[in-house]
Amino acid sequence: MPEWTSTADRYLHPSAPPVMSVSPLTLSVPGRPLDLEVRVSAPLTGTDLPIILFSHGHGGAYGLSSLDGYLPLAKVWAARGFVVIQPNHLSAPRLSHLVGDRPEAPLFWRSRAEDMSSVLDRLDEIEQAVPQLAGRMDRGKVAVAGHSLGAFTAELLLGARITDPDTNEEVNLLEPRITQGVLIGATGRGGDTFDGFMSDRVPVFRTVDLTTMTTPALVVAGDKDDSQHWTTMGPDWHADPYHLTPGPKTLLTVFNGEHLFGGIQGHDSVETSDESPDRVAAVAELTAAYLRTAFDSGDDAWQTAQDALTTGSDAFGRVESK
Repeated sequence: MPEWTSTADRYLHPSAPPVMSVSPLTLSVPGRPLDLEVRVSAPLTGTDLPIILFSHGHGGAYGLSSLDGYLPLAKVWAARGFVVIQPNHLSAPRLSHLVGDRPEAPLFWRSRAEDMSSVLDRLDEIEQAVPQLAGRMDRGKVAVAGHSLGAFTAELLLGARITDPDTNEEVNLLEPRITQGVLIGATGRGGDTFDGFMSDRVPVFRTVDLTTMTTPALVVAGDKDDSQHWTTMGPDWHADPYHLTPGPKTLLTVFNGEHLFGGIQGHDSVETSDESPDRVAAVAELTAAYLRTAFDSGDDAWQTAQDALTTGSDAFGRVESK
């Protein structure tokens, strides 16, 4: 590596151990209109591996908005010592012809959260289907991560509450087995601030109450992520899950990050408006480092990543905590 290479450049191109990825694994869930399919990624070696449940977004990409997307994140997380489980939610575009006429369509907001609990209920089945994982998962260390609509799913599992627009009843989907969260491009406050030109299509977002989201989490927000279809508040809306929730929370503001943060759905995705492989790598490494330290206070990965990627003239973002 040339001597002039920056600290950030060196951090973004580390040697990575090999990982395995198995997909699809099919889990039978009573009452679900389709079997639940998941992708599982993990390092080839290691034990006591924490688990990341990842919830995909609701973009128009046929394959990337599913268990087959977000591999730029999943492969890094697996290489850094996590078992990454990616469900294929009923909202995936590839399933729309099978489930599109059901009452919860197209978002399936409740089903998405229930998928994650179903996965945790079936870890034994996953180990049986992937014998290379047997005895290697630490079931006491579980995080949920998500992007966009997937981050909204994660918010619900971390304790945020909503009012069901069909029944007017408060919904609490807190999953106590999940003890950490990573919210990327997440949904912000509801109420009158949810006033974008498409906001009437998703009335459930208008009812979100973030003040009950007590589980620790890292909120990743792009300072150029201006979701005018949902709100006129600007990019700050995506930082609400940090500002409006009880601590402990951490906010990573990604410089020049738009809604796909350089292409986290998939390299060369046509939906990416801010394509940047280095930005993708920075988000992947920072989120992995946050969770490594969150699950093991003796691991200095989070501080090391911050020093490399959020300081100096080539910083990818800034970090604040409460």
